[in-house]
Amino acid sequence: MKARYLVAITLGLAVSVSALADEGEALFKKSGCNICHAVNKKSVGPAMTEIAAKYAGDTDAQAKLLSKVRSGGAGSFGKVPMPATPAKVSDDSIQAIVNWALTQK
Repeated sequence: MKARYLVAITLGLAVSVSALADEGEALFKKSGCNICHAVNKKSVGPAMTEIAAKYAGDTDAQAKLLSKVRSGGAGSFGKVPMPATPAKVSDDSIQAIVNWALTQK
């Protein structure tokens, strides 16, 4: 009986993780991030895979990226500055995008 619960919980978590990944990618596109960023090739800005690789193992990556996405910045990936994200994009949306971006390989 306990094994049945373990299987149910595992399946539930797998579906939840997949849904969150889909949400992050959808918000990436809806928020216009894909205008300057691509998933796996450099565009105006770095690819999501480059960002994930740079911040892999960095325990402060989420906080750093949340701040950078909200406020903008320059110098991390070259000379082209990243503008601040418009206020219409919620902090929750930015969090979902950052979480998704950090999983790209």
